[in-house]
Amino acid sequence: MKKKKEEDIIFYELSDFRYHLETDKRLSTNSVNSYMTDLRLYSQFLKEYQNIFDVSEIEDVHIKKFMQSLKRKELSPHSMSRKLTAIREFHKFLYEEKITKTDPSKLIDTPKLDKPLPVVLTQEEVEKMINSIKVDTPLGKRNKALMELLYGCGLRVTELITLKTSNIHINAKYIELIGKGNKERLIPFGDMAIIAVRDYIENGRKEICNKPGELLFYNYKGEQLSRQGVYKYIKTLALENGIEKEISPHTLRHSFATHLLEGGVDLRIVQEMLGHEDISTTQIYTHINRSFLKEVYENAHPMANKHKGDEEKNEV
Repeated sequence: MKKKKEEDIIFYELSDFRYHLETDKRLSTNSVNSYMTDLRLYSQFLKEYQNIFDVSEIEDVHIKKFMQSLKRKELSPHSMSRKLTAIREFHKFLYEEKITKTDPSKLIDTPKLDKPLPVVLTQEEVEKMINSIKVDTPLGKRNKALMELLYGCGLRVTELITLKTSNIHINAKYIELIGKGNKERLIPFGDMAIIAVRDYIENGRKEICNKPGELLFYNYKGEQLSRQGVYKYIKTLALENGIEKEISPHTLRHSFATHLLEGGVDLRIVQEMLGHEDISTTQIYTHINRSFLKEVYENAHPMANKHKGDEEKNEV
C-alpha cells in the first residue's frame, strides 16, 4: 500500500505538474527542469523524514521543516527562495486542480534576501569622466550634455533617450518629464548642465540630425539613441578613465541620489526628484550614505585611526 502511495506523489502529481508547466505555463525546458529538480528534493524529504506519501497530507509545518533543513545545509537565501517558488507553484496547481483542499504554502514566509547595495561612483570619478569628454565635435557635445543630464538630474536611461527639446527649460533651469506610471515631475539642473545642453542644442544637434524631430538626443546616424548605445558609451568612458567598477547608466542615477544625501538633501526631496512612488525604494541610498559616513569617520577621526593602529601593532 505504501508503495502505491509513493508512486502517486512521485509519478502522478509531479508528472501532471510538469505537463502543466510545459503546456499551460509554456516555460522553457531549463525552467521546467529546475522546478522538477527542486520538487524531487522536496518530495524525497517528505517521504524520508516526514513519512508523507500523499500530497493531501502535506501541511505548512512540513514545508517549514523542509526550508529549515535547507538552511542547515547553508543554502543561500536565493537558492532557498527559488525552491520555495517551485513548492508554491506546485501547491497552487494542486489546489486549483482540486487535488488538495488547501494550499499550505500560502502560510510560508519567503526567505529574506539581502539586497546588494548599488554601485556608486565617487564625485571625483564622475567629474573625471565628464571632464575627459572632448567637445570639439557634434558627438562630443552630445556626449557631454548626455552625461551632465544623467548625473545632474538622476534620469533613468529610458527618460534620457526619450527626452524632447520641449522638456528642457534652460532659462528656468529645470527639466519637465513623465516617468513611470505617467507621473510628471520637475527636476532642477545646474549651471554645468545648462552650459553643456545649450552648446549641444545650438552647435551640435542639427549636425547630428538635420531631419525635423522633437528628440533631444540622436545617434550618429540621426536616429533615436538606444539603451544599449548609452550603456556601451558609459562603460567605455569609465574604462578610458581607469574606472573598473561594473557600471551602467543607472550607476549615475545612484550616484546622483547618494551625493545629494551626502550633501544634506532631505530624503523626501530625493524621492521626488527620482520619481519613486514609495519612500522605501529611496531608502536604499541611506544605507550607502551610512557606509560613506563610516568610511569618512574611520579615515578622519583620530581615535578611529588610533584604534586601527593598535590593532596593526598587535598583529605584528
